Amino acid sequence: MDEATILHADLDAFYASVEQRDDRRLRGRPVIVGGGVVLAASYEAKACGVRTAMGGATARRLCPGAVVVEPRFSAYLEASRAVFEVFRDTTPTVEGLSIDEAFLDVGGLRRISGSPVDIAVRLRRDVRARVGLPISVGVARTKFLAKVASGVAKPDGLFVVPPGGELRFLHPLPVERLWGVGEVTARKLHDEGVTTVREVALMSEAALVTLLGRAAGRHLHALAHGRDPRKVSVDRRRRTIGSQRALGRRPISPERLDTMVVGLVDRLARRLRRAGRVCRTVTLRLRFHDYTRVTRSHTLHQATAQTETILDTARQLVAAATPTIESRGITLVGFALGNLSDDDAIQLMLPFARRAEHDVDTALDDVRRRFGHAALTRAVLLGHDQGPTVPLLPD
Repeated sequence: MDEATILHADLDAFYASVEQRDDRRLRGRPVIVGGGVVLAASYEAKACGVRTAMGGATARRLCPGAVVVEPRFSAYLEASRAVFEVFRDTTPTVEGLSIDEAFLDVGGLRRISGSPVDIAVRLRRDVRARVGLPISVGVARTKFLAKVASGVAKPDGLFVVPPGGELRFLHPLPVERLWGVGEVTARKLHDEGVTTVREVALMSEAALVTLLGRAAGRHLHALAHGRDPRKVSVDRRRRTIGSQRALGRRPISPERLDTMVVGLVDRLARRLRRAGRVCRTVTLRLRFHDYTRVTRSHTLHQATAQTETILDTARQLVAAATPTIESRGITLVGFALGNLSDDDAIQLMLPFARRAEHDVDTALDDVRRRFGHAALTRAVLLGHDQGPTVPLLPD
């Protein structure tokens, strides 16, 4: 591939930008979406140190002049749909990553649409004109570099990684720019004196594997050398389905934590069944008071979409982590369901039982659509706020 034809388009501070679009009084002012926990922050608020998932009290202390607004998920979903219409009008090859970002492959469109850079310029202009939102776009020969480029372009910018100049662009960047480098991996690299992508590239693959494990080591070695063979996939399905709750910094009782676990698992299991999928791996995600994170996973002997089976596994993971939770405190809990496959690929229950479970989910979804998400819930969840139901791409 001689030409940079992959675009990564990412809406800027999406929820906050929608609020600023819809209310002129908010434009140019620091905006925080969500009062208890920050769901999104405008760039004016980010300049004060406000970050997503931060406790609301901390955010208001950092940015006392911020305007705090309640989330309007129906407005965000409508805006997302409008933006994806612009994406699909630009190219038929669109791979959505979330409701506010996607990869686009514009290869082969030069004769009818111009160069990839021309297309990217027009895409940004069309999103602004048709939807009224700022969007940043990165252009490169690989998905990874296009995503890094869009991050460099923010806010409301365009950055092109020229063919042949990939390593000149990539190597001076901090290791945190590598896809998959979180706080734990970054700390391990920093402890070895490795702070830039160039320094990662100078390490052998064997050394990275020893330091980070086989999968992560090989993955980062390839990315540090600019290697990413993945194509933009229109039919890409999720590899994992996840949900999480930010808790703030207040102490949480074991009973309250268990209620949150039940709510998260119930939501995830219904998403699995609605998508016609089953999972084998359950992963617990925790963030502590010092903002470090850990994950713990368990792989089941047989794939399932049954709520009780997944919940039993989730509770076991939380129980194993309880001593750490009690000593360090937590500010976020979440779960991810992985090793997904289609539910028609495996026989889990008798056909009539699976049909009955599907019918119950369908009836519950109908009631929730008509009367609200909290109209029907588990008895243990009554009177407990389960957090916002964030709009998602189809599973």
